Amino acid sequence: MTQTVYLVLSDGMADWEYGHVAAQVSLQQFQQQAGRYEIRTVGLTLDPVRTLGGVRMLPDVAVEDVSVEGAAMLVMPGGDGWETGALAVFGKLARTFREAGKPIAAICGATVALAAEGLLDDVPHTSNFLEGLGSYGGAAFYRDERVVRADGVITAGGASSLEFAREVLAELETFSPATLDAWYEFNRVDSVEAFGKLVASVQE
Repeated sequence: MTQTVYLVLSDGMADWEYGHVAAQVSLQQFQQQAGRYEIRTVGLTLDPVRTLGGVRMLPDVAVEDVSVEGAAMLVMPGGDGWETGALAVFGKLARTFREAGKPIAAICGATVALAAEGLLDDVPHTSNFLEGLGSYGGAAFYRDERVVRADGVITAGGASSLEFAREVLAELETFSPATLDAWYEFNRVDSVEAFGKLVASVQE
């Protein structure tokens, strides 16, 4: 049965923060179980959004129509709008996922919505910087790291999209551990040797 990974779309979203996630969840190459996941996009409404890079994108589903049944994860890219509270409804959607025992992943400004919703109050996490999360109950759990994955909650700073994707893929078990390590190494060093390790990891 194919499970859905929901990807939040919002006006002013950061184009560079979700690319690796969307690609590697959707592409079948190197995956342990082809066809296990699909990406569906979710917006405030079904109206098109425009990213920071000017790309026009169309949500598959409006936020009020998302069902956690059959869902594998909620992924929330950052960008403009999160600090204003205009996207707080996605924080509430994340709470619905957590209450259903489903993992959530937020990067950059999207972590603000998790903090505001109280979802970072008792779990290790990170963001762009602590002060950017405002007044919330989880400051003692903040970690000054590129990405943190703990208890089904993945958080990262906006400059760590590759590390963010690695932890999303690990949580979903999209790749075997060996393939995940090789995929990350290849994307970091971009060498023939690293690509050879990646190919070999799925042939073992």
